[in-house]
Amino acid sequence: MTSIPLKLAAAALCMTVLVGPATAADSTDQRHVREVLMSTFDKPESRLQVDPVVVQGDHAIAGWTQGERGGRALLRRHGGAWQITACGGDGLKDATTLVDAGIPAAEVKTLVQTLGAAEARLPAAQRAKFSTFDGLMRMNAQGTHSH
Repeated sequence: MTSIPLKLAAAALCMTVLVGPATAADSTDQRHVREVLMSTFDKPESRLQVDPVVVQGDHAIAGWTQGERGGRALLRRHGGAWQITACGGDGLKDATTLVDAGIPAAEVKTLVQTLGAAEARLPAAQRAKFSTFDGLMRMNAQGTHSH
């Protein structure tokens, strides 16, 4: 039988690993990115699911699904607030597209690799929905597409 102090020590170790200083900022950024997408696109009749969210510096890419469709959103941090700059599908995994969107090349490689690893952990059916968004739609600061 395992003692309570041993169980508490094991739980504390797990929490230290899961919520260490290296991930604390990312967790806050990921939560803020989700909040922006949910407040912009979630509807009671068509719930938005946002996962994964990857952050590199002042840029983030979030996968989303809504019903039978999905895609990815590119966000940029401006003055401490996250703003959606584009929505797309597989194009938002392309390094050239991301550099053209203004992300420094040094950040793009890490962002694309992190996104690939995060998406690989998701079910294949969910990943397939990310590809249903055709093209690339630039967004303005209000979260609506620009013409």
